[in-house]
Amino acid sequence: MADIDGIGSTRPGHYGAQGTGVVLARATIGAAWNVQGDPRHAPFVAAAERQVGLAPVAQPNACARREGLLLLWLGPRSWLAIEGERTALTDADVARDALNAAGGALFDVSSSRVAFTLRGAKAADVLASGCPLDVDVRAFAPGTCAQSVFGHLNALIYRHDPATFTLMVATSFAADAWHALSVAAAVDGYDVVPAAPFRP
Repeated sequence: MADIDGIGSTRPGHYGAQGTGVVLARATIGAAWNVQGDPRHAPFVAAAERQVGLAPVAQPNACARREGLLLLWLGPRSWLAIEGERTALTDADVARDALNAAGGALFDVSSSRVAFTLRGAKAADVLASGCPLDVDVRAFAPGTCAQSVFGHLNALIYRHDPATFTLMVATSFAADAWHALSVAAAVDGYDVVPAAPFRP
């Protein structure tokens, strides 16, 4: 039975209309790093690939990924590396020194964002309800990211596949983002499932 009064709850269960248009979950971030440098500078690219595990991509909104690690383009000289579990940067001081020596920089931003995953037939509709991006799969392809807003919140969005997105917002706005997602998803019904580590 649908729970109308519980819309916005983080407790696992079904909410809103009958049927499940989308599944919502918290995606826990084990570690996040802001990588900065010049992608035209070969020593920086080599150091980033060696220390972070992926080479920075130069194409706007492109992402690089491997098992357990995602590197998202934020700007011409800035990327966000995200892990579901802290594994890649076993010695952050060494990595930071190596990138500094190559003309780059590395900052631990693990506590700065929270992430929520939306998946299902209505996931794109839920996202579009509060975001001005064109979320048609032809305009926002799987494996890419975009910075925009969701409601009144700045957001970073990654598209896993045609029916799955991860929405990231500043930690201080986690409750606002979750409530907005829940309200939008309630129209077609949604399930909340337990939190799980972020998976690229």
